Amino acid sequence: MSDTDLCYMGAAEAVALFKARKLSPVELMQAVIARAEAVEPKVNCFADTYYDEAMELARKAEARYARPGARLRPLEGVPVAIKDENRIKGKWTSSGSLTTPKVPDSYTSYSVERLMKAGGIVHARSTAPEFACAGITHSKLWGVSRNPWNTDFTTGGSSGGAGGSLAAGTTTLANGSDIWGSIRMPASCCGVLGFKPPYGRVPEDPPFNLDYYCHEGPMARSVADLRLMQNVMAGPHPLDITTVRPKLSIPAELKPIKGWKIAFSMDLGYFEVDPEVVRNTRALLDRLRDLGAEVEEVDLGWTEETLTAASNYLGHIFGNMIGGLLPRHREQMTNYARSFAEFGQRTTATDLLTSMEVLNDMYATLGPLLERYNAFICPTMPLPAVRADYDPGTDRCEINGREVHPVWGWTMTYPFNMMSRCPVMSVPSGFAGNGVPTGVQIVGRTYDDVSVFRVAADLERVQPLYGEEGARPKL
Repeated sequence: MSDTDLCYMGAAEAVALFKARKLSPVELMQAVIARAEAVEPKVNCFADTYYDEAMELARKAEARYARPGARLRPLEGVPVAIKDENRIKGKWTSSGSLTTPKVPDSYTSYSVERLMKAGGIVHARSTAPEFACAGITHSKLWGVSRNPWNTDFTTGGSSGGAGGSLAAGTTTLANGSDIWGSIRMPASCCGVLGFKPPYGRVPEDPPFNLDYYCHEGPMARSVADLRLMQNVMAGPHPLDITTVRPKLSIPAELKPIKGWKIAFSMDLGYFEVDPEVVRNTRALLDRLRDLGAEVEEVDLGWTEETLTAASNYLGHIFGNMIGGLLPRHREQMTNYARSFAEFGQRTTATDLLTSMEVLNDMYATLGPLLERYNAFICPTMPLPAVRADYDPGTDRCEINGREVHPVWGWTMTYPFNMMSRCPVMSVPSGFAGNGVPTGVQIVGRTYDDVSVFRVAADLERVQPLYGEEGARPKL
């Protein structure tokens, strides 16, 4: 097995080989680090790296596997990239900003702590845009992260370094956070999988745990790995009042979806959608039909009022949080962070209330629909990706010759942050002509995570989700 093959090996397979003594955590970590050293100059998906520390932990994991009767944890010896937004005690979290004091964290984020306690080895911090407030990944601090499939284009954001490192083979697993699509956008752009759990399923650090748009979740290259990671991260936490009981574990055996009814919308009623995204989405819907599902197009009746509601909500809470930096740090901030903060300061409490009213109107359509259908499908992004250096604070975006909103017009994810109790997974649907992957979102009934995993697993059986079988970026 080549080092490249090791770099694209799944976590579930690696753990099985570790237990059988056919592979060592040291061998896997060496291969992943070597791959990162070779391709990072091209993709720039890592902020900080901890290679020496990771190798020491890999040697300890190797010894644990060699010890008869040792208690082996679910992720024992598996490389995990952690987003440069989550805390790790004793390490610096920059949040991609020149304004962040270089002070070691005093605690580890709850979901990250679970990954580490499960034996995952943090070898790197994945890049994110400044304060994770954009759907692209570049910052004044870390520069531009580039899509491994075509480096002219973005990895997506805000968990862009996570998606890019999975696609590049520089990590085995990666975590992400999702407040308007920040797990699903990079999953789509980079041809990997990303799961936005329902609100309260995975613990979140305060005060973000109280923002129901905000979710922590797993990213991986297969359904099995996503399941493995999600089962580690999920469950009630004594310091997060929003976490739900009891813990839900995704089963290893996921039943087929033959006989299911699945709804879809190509544009959610108001998006411009690129023809290549439409083509790949229709091909994936045909695969669902081949699996025995009944697939029907539906009209949700949603309008651009959804865009206004979501942007006002996030601006009022998230934008105002960043806005406190403007008086002293305006010039240090990126255009997109400054623009978002300024927008937030113009929103009002009335805007916030109206956004909640719109949310209820939206669910008045989606909720009954999901009673009639087992799941709902739509594209993750209405275009494959924007340019790697695209600046949503200053640049324009066009789809089908029509100018769309520079922030909200090229992602179809944020409506399902509004529908926060619905689990949503982005899975690959194919490639565009420029080589960039495309993806679709699988939306489930509230807190019905297992059904979403069932759809994804059945698709994976007939069409490998990480692009075409054997396809890898040519870096």
